[in-house]
Amino acid sequence: MALIAGILLGILALNLGPDAEGNPNGLSATLTTIGNGYVTLLKTAVIPLIFLAIVASITQLRRVTNAARLAGQTLLWFGITALIAVTIGIILGVTIQPGNRVDHADLAEGDPYAVGTWWNFLKGLIPQNFLGLSVSGTADLDTGAVVTSVSFNVLQIIVISVAVGMAALKLGKRAEPFVAFTESSLKVVQRVLWWIIRIAPLGTLGLIGSAVVTYGWEKLTTLVWFAVAVYIGLALVLFVVYPILVKTHGLSIRQYFSGVWPAVQLAFVSRSSIGTLPLTQRVTERNLGVPREYASFAVPLGATTKMDGCAAIYPAIAAIFVAQFYGVELNIVSYLLIALVSVVGSAATAGTTGAVVMLTLTLSTLGLPLEGVGLLLAIDPILDMGRTAVNVAGQALVPTIVAKREGILDRGLYDAPRDGEPFADDSADAPEDELEAAPARA
Repeated sequence: MALIAGILLGILALNLGPDAEGNPNGLSATLTTIGNGYVTLLKTAVIPLIFLAIVASITQLRRVTNAARLAGQTLLWFGITALIAVTIGIILGVTIQPGNRVDHADLAEGDPYAVGTWWNFLKGLIPQNFLGLSVSGTADLDTGAVVTSVSFNVLQIIVISVAVGMAALKLGKRAEPFVAFTESSLKVVQRVLWWIIRIAPLGTLGLIGSAVVTYGWEKLTTLVWFAVAVYIGLALVLFVVYPILVKTHGLSIRQYFSGVWPAVQLAFVSRSSIGTLPLTQRVTERNLGVPREYASFAVPLGATTKMDGCAAIYPAIAAIFVAQFYGVELNIVSYLLIALVSVVGSAATAGTTGAVVMLTLTLSTLGLPLEGVGLLLAIDPILDMGRTAVNVAGQALVPTIVAKREGILDRGLYDAPRDGEPFADDSADAPEDELEAAPARA
């Protein structure tokens, strides 16, 4: 309902147009503020959630006999699904040939704002500080104003969390007070997340309304065939490949989609896998029945390295588009390189996760001009909505099928009827009064 209301309000704000001074009208500004505020709330919870969840899960590995096997199976299925996705992207790029269907006069080259390299990935593994934070600033030469922004590298946070968790595990009884404090703190963060996720419809309304106002659909005109190819690829992965994988593992397709859909919907409107991470982990545990000890490791890892939309389908089609645009013939070796980079290269964009970074890595590997990235930036936000939705769906899928294969999936939670709530209430996370008032549900 909020998604539909957001679209309608966005159309209304778009028709109202800017005010007399050219500034966004009040409705547009309100939608943007609501949407950005909600994403900010989610991102605020990301750092403590990842750190506490991973530390807590590692300290509980003494209760898990197949921890190494779970990690290996997770990475293996990351690679398998990425290979399937990139193959679909290559086939669509060769078949539809979007680069040969565009008027060169309508597009302008441009340097990418970020470039992905293997060297940057290796350097990114080394934490700059305990929280993986970095600060950047820009100065306006005319006014002298300085704008600073703080960002965090999720991959570095994972590295730090794993190190702390392993140290606590090795210390044994001497670390028990720290472990108890970590588990208690995790409960506090999860309670805050409960409150944030409960207002997800409000955030959805603001995000989708702001997207309609900002982008509309006019920008699709020039690159319509490229956009069609990308969205066909995304739809095939989300609605064909993933259901097949779910069904072959003896699970209900309907239950998978009803369980993961709240996270997919938020990912679509927010365009942020990291911002959606708290909800992705929540539905993976509560709706899909993946044990918390495993989900708290697999889902944050997937949020940085499991990107079938951004790191497989999109760079494959985009690289073929750039090659066709510049008249460069690609051979079988080129397509194999695209597949290789897509399967193992998404890790190189971790911490600076984004399709542009992944595309630059693919183009540089193939020897194609990086200026080709500028050709596609005009509609990147529109494509990013679909890419992020597929990313998040895959980040929940892999832990689910691995848990099923290893016999640790809670089928009671997975198969239980849904009532539209993003996740289940339980005694560990829900207030007691809410539990008493809420009907039994998954």
